[in-house]
Amino acid sequence: MAPARARAATPPRAAAGSLHQRILGEIEARILTGEWPPGHRIPFEHELTTRYGCSRMTVNKVLTQLAGAGLIERRRKAGSFVRRPQFQLAILTIQDIRTEVEARGLAYRFSVAARRQRRAGKADSPRLAVPAGTPLLALTCHHFAGTQPFCLEERLINLAAVPEAADALFADEPPGTWLVTRVPWSTAEHRIRACGAGPAAAALFGIAEGTACLVVERRTFETDRPVTAVRLTYKGEEHELVARFTPSQS
Repeated sequence: MAPARARAATPPRAAAGSLHQRILGEIEARILTGEWPPGHRIPFEHELTTRYGCSRMTVNKVLTQLAGAGLIERRRKAGSFVRRPQFQLAILTIQDIRTEVEARGLAYRFSVAARRQRRAGKADSPRLAVPAGTPLLALTCHHFAGTQPFCLEERLINLAAVPEAADALFADEPPGTWLVTRVPWSTAEHRIRACGAGPAAAALFGIAEGTACLVVERRTFETDRPVTAVRLTYKGEEHELVARFTPSQS
């Protein structure tokens, strides 16, 4: 009797799920590392099928997933291409402080701690972008949530743009609310940063100078004319800014 032939061992074929992840991972890596730059054509489905020894359905699912993630763009009859980056902007609205406080279920109140009419100096230009000598109203306000201080407001109002603010008492509504409801504006600019508490913030919040605070600086304009600049300081450990947005549409 002839001796039995030894049968060569056949490596087990990768499971569909793991092969799917392998193809997905390799294509993602080439895109994210820049090996395949924006506009680069992804190999055709039949080319990927041959390369990976898998079904066309598996390749199609991978490409569909990559397109859904915004990494590639599929063009009918032309193939799939690495997509150019889609930049997204989270636009922060001008939030009313009273609304912020009442959304937390707390009573709101405010007080005007300091008020002064003066002429703009060189130091005011970076904040409000007005020439020296422009009439300004400088305000410091304290906002409270329940019994606790919530926000320190330091505001400059351009009286050349809003002359009626010189006579406003701000007894029933804070300056921010007063301006939004009475003065048209076309553009707003936000700057958000962390900084150590200065003397005014430390005194209001009862914290040591230099304690981390969240600062929101905002300027608003009517066409090209500055209306107001405000610096809002919050205790860093008690405040956060959340912006919800959706992917931009190509």
